[in-house]
Amino acid sequence: MRKMPLYIFVIGLYFFAHVLPVRADALETAGDIGSVAVPLTAVAMTLAKNDKEGVLQFSKSFLATMATTYGLRYTIQENRPNGHKRSFPSAHTSSAFAGAAFIQMRYGWTYGIPAYIVSSMVAYSRVDAKEHWTHDVLASAAIGIASNLIFTKPFKDTEIVPLVRQGLLGIVIEKRF
Repeated sequence: MRKMPLYIFVIGLYFFAHVLPVRADALETAGDIGSVAVPLTAVAMTLAKNDKEGVLQFSKSFLATMATTYGLRYTIQENRPNGHKRSFPSAHTSSAFAGAAFIQMRYGWTYGIPAYIVSSMVAYSRVDAKEHWTHDVLASAAIGIASNLIFTKPFKDTEIVPLVRQGLLGIVIEKRF
C-alpha cells in the first residue's frame, strides 16, 4: 500500500508528458508537469489512504496558496526577466510547494523528500526559463509551505486512547482502513 502513491505519481507524470505540448526546453516542460503532478499526487495520496480529513486540509491549504499567489500577482506589478508582466510570485512554484508541503506535513518525510525535490526542480525551471526571478520562486515556496503550516495536521491511521469510566479502565485502539 505504501508504494501506491509512487505508482500514481509516475502514471500522472506519464499522462502529462504526453498531453502537454512538447517544447524545445525539456527542463521547462518538466517544470510545467511537476507543478501539476505534485499537487495531484497529494490528492491521490489522500484518496489512496481514504483520508477524508486530508482532502479537506489539502483543499484549504491549496486554495489559500493560490489565492495568495494570484492576489499578490495582480497587486505587485513586477515584470518578468523576459519582459512579460506578473512575475511575482510564481504560480507554478506555489502549486508545487503547496503539494509537497502537504505531503510532507500530512504523511511524513519519506513521501515529502521526493515531493520537495520535484518542487525545487519546478522552481529552478522557472528561473532557468527566465519566467521568474529567484526571489519570486523563493516567496512562492514560502507561500505554499506557510499555508500548509496553517491547515495541515499529521495523518494518524492508528490512535490509542485511554478509556476511564466508573468501574472500567482500559484502552481503545482505533485503526483506519
